[in-house]
Amino acid sequence: MSEPLRLGIAGLGTVGVGVVRIIRQQAALLEARTGRKITISAVSARSKDKDRGVPLSDYGWEDDPVALAKRDDVDVFVELMGGDDGPAKDATEAAIAAGKDVVTANKAMLAIHGQALAEAAEAAGRVIRYEAAVAGGIPVMKALTEGLAGNDISRVMGVMNGTCNYILTQMQATRQGYNALFAEADKLGYLEADPNLDVGGIDAGHKLALLASVAFGTQVNFDGVELEGIQKITLEDIDAADDMGYRIKLLGVAQMTGRGLEQRMSPCLVPSTSPLGQLEGGTNMVVIEGDAVGQIVLRGAGAGEGPTASAVMSDVIDIARGLRLPTFGQPATTLTTARAALAAVPAPYYLRMQLVDKPGALAKVAAVLGDAGVSIDRMRQYGHQDTAAPVLIVTHKTTRTALDEALAGMDKSVVQGEPVAIRIEEVD
Repeated sequence: MSEPLRLGIAGLGTVGVGVVRIIRQQAALLEARTGRKITISAVSARSKDKDRGVPLSDYGWEDDPVALAKRDDVDVFVELMGGDDGPAKDATEAAIAAGKDVVTANKAMLAIHGQALAEAAEAAGRVIRYEAAVAGGIPVMKALTEGLAGNDISRVMGVMNGTCNYILTQMQATRQGYNALFAEADKLGYLEADPNLDVGGIDAGHKLALLASVAFGTQVNFDGVELEGIQKITLEDIDAADDMGYRIKLLGVAQMTGRGLEQRMSPCLVPSTSPLGQLEGGTNMVVIEGDAVGQIVLRGAGAGEGPTASAVMSDVIDIARGLRLPTFGQPATTLTTARAALAAVPAPYYLRMQLVDKPGALAKVAAVLGDAGVSIDRMRQYGHQDTAAPVLIVTHKTTRTALDEALAGMDKSVVQGEPVAIRIEEVD
């Protein structure tokens, strides 16, 4: 029997406690599946005395996660603190320098510092594993780096923030507006300490940057992700989309184009009959398209103690079995620097605007769209509101640049407020 694999766990929040619980409850199963015991040598967190619902007295304690990362009785440093910098990054770097492998759920740290960390780890003969960083319990990184490794990936897309999907689907189900459901999500504990990480698309953008790196063999580039949150979505948009056979999702899309690597995280209309359109509540979904395999759809819990701890343990088990892969699927020094695409692939767009109720208003809007090269596919009007007429327009395929040019040129004497533009994504 091989020597035990000894873990040092930094961070005892929801996920860290879940990992401790699995190791304690499934010890025999883990040993049977890996051929060695998986043990915990020591842990670290902000407070030693807090009751976390699992016994911790059997393990050593370190107030400083960097000291934990350097311990001689730790083989794998499990980083579950979060944060793109500070203690998480310092302890991860210390672990690599001390000859430890690293398992982390920290999407922000890897999205911003992933290339440097990967190069350091691989130069030291260490591995960084991060299945839990991307889509909770969904084994999407394993799918890309192993099961689909023989494919030329053409597109990766998905709903990767359960909080946003919960808000959007509950808007439709309960007829409550965005603000009310934002408050409800906060009460339920779904929101990050900084809510903009969720509703602003930042959290999901971190995940998309990691997926794109593995899918396309490029250095992770979070700065290249175009971000737009869900804060402007109204019940009116939800209803109009439904009426046209669509659902609104915060959708991440990454694809390599002739203009460079396109990475965007933004609200999109998707067909209500598609797998993405049917996704409800806090569930995540990732869709991968490859030349040999076609389309793969992965669906599951994107957060929570059990699913995320399950993903952490999948990485620990791989290390225990001796599986050692480069951080982003190929050696970090071979990853290319992809040019960020300056504009997305053309697509139809949904436009909602309030027109002043007077003759010629719609003609002026159509003229401005036409001058920018944006043609109208269909249009609907849903009754008057005082002196304004709500108008919905679906365009033919166009670029966001042309659309923004048209919207900027709208005559304020006929258009009240700011028009809302949402991309319509073509998905099966």
